[in-house]
Amino acid sequence: MDAVGALQHWGGAVHHPSNWAVLSDDQPEPAGPLVPDFIIGGAPKCGTTSLHQVLHQHPKLWVAENEVYFFDADDPIAHGDFLKVEDGALHWRNPAAPEARAWYADRLSGAPDGALIGEDTTTYLISEVAPHRIREIARQAKVIFMLRDPVKRAYSQYWHLLRSGRTTLSFEDAMSAERSIILGSTYAPALRRYYEALGPDRVHVLLFEEFKADLMASVRAVTDFLGVPPLPGPPAQTWHNKTKYPKRLDSLRRANWVGGPLVRYRYARHFGGAAPRQARLAHWAYRKWYAYVANHILTEDRPPDAMSQRTQDYLCQHLSARNAGLSDLLGKDLARLWPGFTQ
Repeated sequence: MDAVGALQHWGGAVHHPSNWAVLSDDQPEPAGPLVPDFIIGGAPKCGTTSLHQVLHQHPKLWVAENEVYFFDADDPIAHGDFLKVEDGALHWRNPAAPEARAWYADRLSGAPDGALIGEDTTTYLISEVAPHRIREIARQAKVIFMLRDPVKRAYSQYWHLLRSGRTTLSFEDAMSAERSIILGSTYAPALRRYYEALGPDRVHVLLFEEFKADLMASVRAVTDFLGVPPLPGPPAQTWHNKTKYPKRLDSLRRANWVGGPLVRYRYARHFGGAAPRQARLAHWAYRKWYAYVANHILTEDRPPDAMSQRTQDYLCQHLSARNAGLSDLLGKDLARLWPGFTQ
């Protein structure tokens, strides 16, 4: 089903909410573009790609390919890649614009008849605008989050930034320079925003450690939450997007000095349309650089350097403070699963 067909399927013209006006929960859903039934909203580096892969194998569930980045497309904190400065002027993607809604509908239009439609964007958790926009646009959608030991997640985020050419810094220096390292592990206030915007009945939280220990039980909890039958059997594919590391960190840092200037073009083709020739060429060059790094430098299963004990002690203390009350919020003793966690 293409974008036009998706619009017709859902009742006609594009619905353009003025200033993200909130509709009351007892109003019927207005006719408009296709919206998701469920969203995998984060956190990054917590196994969400594997959850995406598993749910997509369910006969009653369908998940759009790759991360979508719709509800936070103009959020410079959650995802600044889509804000551009050209000739001194700021350009951004407005999720409320009719063309943006049509683009989103097109990304969701491949689902088979009768399947619940989902999308996966791990930056929604840290975005302060995403929960309210989800409430206003996808008014019945349920949201799923997967959380991981926040210290391990932060270190994994650092390696993700290194592998994608976004930094050449040490982990200790990157914690200050790259806000996603700390914000991505700040779960409690982000979850409270979603509980407040959507209500607790529309939010489901998984823990990566439990998902890894008993995948089928975790998936059963998700299918119960979504109101579909359990997965018929063990999924054919489970762990996806396995992390690879360089043998020597200096090798990756040197490569990043070369590829770093191309990183801002990483998403130049994400929204389709006619990108400027320079952006198209830079995007092509970035993909070539990324493939070279993946094939020739990222060859190891473990990082070359372990986090220092002093840095780990700091993160246990600081991320516990940032997540004050999280165990009570989730009704679980998280210190049992996350060593060093005190909240």
